[in-house]
Amino acid sequence: MAGLSGRIQPPATPTDAPEAGGGLHLFVDGCHEPGSGQGGWAFVVFRDAVEIACGFGGVEDTANNSMELFALLEAATWINREAADEGAIIWSDSVYAVKGCNSWRPIWKNNGWRKSSPNGNGRKRTIANADLWKAVDLQLSRNALVTIAWCKGHSGIAGNERADALAETGGG
Repeated sequence: MAGLSGRIQPPATPTDAPEAGGGLHLFVDGCHEPGSGQGGWAFVVFRDAVEIACGFGGVEDTANNSMELFALLEAATWINREAADEGAIIWSDSVYAVKGCNSWRPIWKNNGWRKSSPNGNGRKRTIANADLWKAVDLQLSRNALVTIAWCKGHSGIAGNERADALAETGGG
């Protein structure tokens, strides 16, 4: 991905903690500015409702779904590096990312990262963001204790709002 950059930022104050309760919860978000093609991604990590880590960055010449997936990939990579033996929930407001992880990923993987239905020429088309999906699959396959869950965006969930703000910073 061209123009990939990222940063780790100090945690915010505990008042930014999600309503998700105890345990390890990560919130991810991606954004995209259609006019410029610039995108941003972010993840925020909470343990027992206290923010303990976050990361964000930007990518040039990208799309929104790519940034949603990239944020999820970075979160899963963080879990495998920092909390590999713990159960964790990764929260995303992207239906594409959540359904992709929980429903479509095994099908795509079994089909060689191609759609199950052929195009007009009788050939199966490669799925969008295939390289990102392969990387997400690799990280999620390393830890059976990770759950991917959907949360409503822009609805006052502190972790989601924090990830959104950081993604905007990375994309701006």
